[in-house]
Amino acid sequence: MREPAETIVAIATPTGRGGVGVTRVSGDAARAIAKAICGIEPQPRQARFVSFANAEGVTIDRGLALFFPAPHSFTGEDVLELHAHGSPVVLNALVRRACELGARPARAGEFSERAFLNGKLDLAQAEAVADLIAARSQAQARAAMRSLDGVLSRRVEALAQTIVQLRVEVEAAIDFSDDASESASLPRLERLFAAANEQYDALLSATRNGARLNRGMHAVIAGAPNVGKSSLLNALAGGDRAIVTDIPGTTRDVLRESVVFDGVELTLADTAGLRESADVVEGEGIRRARAEVTRADLVLVVVEHSGEQASALVLDEVPQGVARIVVANKIDRDGSAPARDELHGVVTIALSARTGAGLDLLRDELKSIAAGHQAEGAFSARSRHVLALERAGEHLAAARSALKSTSPELMAEDLRAAQQALGEITGTFTSEDLLGAIFSTFCIGK
Repeated sequence: MREPAETIVAIATPTGRGGVGVTRVSGDAARAIAKAICGIEPQPRQARFVSFANAEGVTIDRGLALFFPAPHSFTGEDVLELHAHGSPVVLNALVRRACELGARPARAGEFSERAFLNGKLDLAQAEAVADLIAARSQAQARAAMRSLDGVLSRRVEALAQTIVQLRVEVEAAIDFSDDASESASLPRLERLFAAANEQYDALLSATRNGARLNRGMHAVIAGAPNVGKSSLLNALAGGDRAIVTDIPGTTRDVLRESVVFDGVELTLADTAGLRESADVVEGEGIRRARAEVTRADLVLVVVEHSGEQASALVLDEVPQGVARIVVANKIDRDGSAPARDELHGVVTIALSARTGAGLDLLRDELKSIAAGHQAEGAFSARSRHVLALERAGEHLAAARSALKSTSPELMAEDLRAAQQALGEITGTFTSEDLLGAIFSTFCIGK
């Protein structure tokens, strides 16, 4: 049976004024609090128009009361929602009254944490709730909704089940080492390892894409000094976000700006011009620029239209496997027309960041590359999911390497560790410290 928990209360709508504001209560005292504040016996899942009263019976506001009895609620506990006018004064008065009646203020993310602890959501789904709230583009919202629907969790569980089958076979070989059981035969183990690796590779790739989608594609603007990198950032962002001068070395640090093109988000990073410099401050900016390039999902290599050959020097700085576009800027100086060309798999866009000519070609190319990282059915993910999967992959590889060794015990231990790493994603194996770190990033009231 579920143990009684403290009753918590919080404002569930954003800070500030609005037409409607929601105060949420969860816990065993929710029904009694509803009676005291609303003066009615709450009926399950029925919206009632009532007066909200303070301890002296004076009306605080009038609005809707909704009651969700356990276990059929978001948290799995009795939940009360009071929908009042969205005044901070009114909502805070409702919170104070609930606290007088036995509730306490909720911690950040505590409602979602209780939903997880009560089995209403697994940990990946609970994180998807926060991702959905924080979504900055349509693509992010759709991906978060898929994770909330359990797409990521089901794929993790499918891989975990394959590893369980491997563990059963290996444990059987340990327990019945004198029995040449066919169920523990080498060919069967090989088939299971092959299946596990296939599932793992597909899941890791999709999860990395999901994490990239969740944070927004990281696009770095790189190039030599004075080729128009900051002007390009300003043009794409639609405002004067970066300082633009004719003096080389003006940009000393990394400047980031988020932009959304047709529901696809990119985080643009303007960087210092790449060159050798004796200036200590500029040198640090160049070091940071190079570090930013190594972390990029996409690099925009900016050159002047009359000197494209300089792009080869910057392209050498871009890691293998990272998408890249050469931007031939300043076509307004020689009267050239905007154009898109492709040579040896590298796209070049000729444009003018100053006049905006050709920017539509670059936007289309950016959207195309971003869409390539958002396969149909993409789900949201976080860096911790990727790290947990990578640990699972290391243990899975170690177990397979030990397949022909004389120590099945080591193989069994690596398979157990792989399964535990997967369990950290959904919360099957999770420490209290990790839970605290995850839910502390949520907003209060969710």
